[in-house]
Amino acid sequence: MSAQNSVILIIIDGLAASTARDCMGYLQALCDHKLASRYTLESELPSLSRPLYETLLTGTTPIESGITHNRKVRLSTQSSVFSLAQRAGLTTAAAAYHWFSELYNRAPYEAERDRFTQDPELPIQFGCFYHLDHYPDEHLLLDADWLMSTRNPDFMLIHPMNVDDAGHKFGFDSSQYRNAARRMDGYLSQHLPRWMEQGYQILITSDHGMNNDRSHGGTLSEERQVPLWVIGDAFTHSPACMPRQVEVCGVVCTLLGLENHGKPVAAEMLEALQ
Repeated sequence: MSAQNSVILIIIDGLAASTARDCMGYLQALCDHKLASRYTLESELPSLSRPLYETLLTGTTPIESGITHNRKVRLSTQSSVFSLAQRAGLTTAAAAYHWFSELYNRAPYEAERDRFTQDPELPIQFGCFYHLDHYPDEHLLLDADWLMSTRNPDFMLIHPMNVDDAGHKFGFDSSQYRNAARRMDGYLSQHLPRWMEQGYQILITSDHGMNNDRSHGGTLSEERQVPLWVIGDAFTHSPACMPRQVEVCGVVCTLLGLENHGKPVAAEMLEALQ
């Protein structure tokens, strides 16, 4: 039996790799002090949110999953980190956009029913979901803190939206987009030290980037290249790692100690697989 870790996956929506590199000073400081490592992933195609949420949580490409557009509102047909963890008796939670609820719990989302979720029979057992793109990132991280302090999840998904929202309003090469990334970096500096002290293995990434047309979905490098930071002693922190976006799910499943999960995994990232 592989070792079980508690895991946090943070998906900063719409954060391009180059913006992350240039604007996330606190996360770079963690790397400089050998407390984190940063890699670059290339997103699957199309570089759209709902398809890539599915990629990150199930390890399948959009063509394989059938979730090929943001308007594809239905439950996932794939096994996910949430479903595999729930079946293994682990506790799952999410502070995230409502599309995650639609993919893994119930579709379509009904705010009165689903905004605050508490149901051990669902894949996402405990959730604080939001449905406005400008829902403040600062509040979202407080939602996550509340879930973690009250539910002690084995797997916690945190999904802030304000970087993507700024990109759609002002474009990739805008002060508003860059400053949204800087604000998120500041918010993380208030929360990550505590989560690190609590022993969580932490992955921070994005679904896709952004372009100067205030959109994404295509093949430009600024749309497809996204960051991946890893924090914790379960990671090798090898600079030679070249992880793929479809391997994030398998990395999380392996960290959670889920045996025979069948997901692609970047083995070179994990101490347990060396």
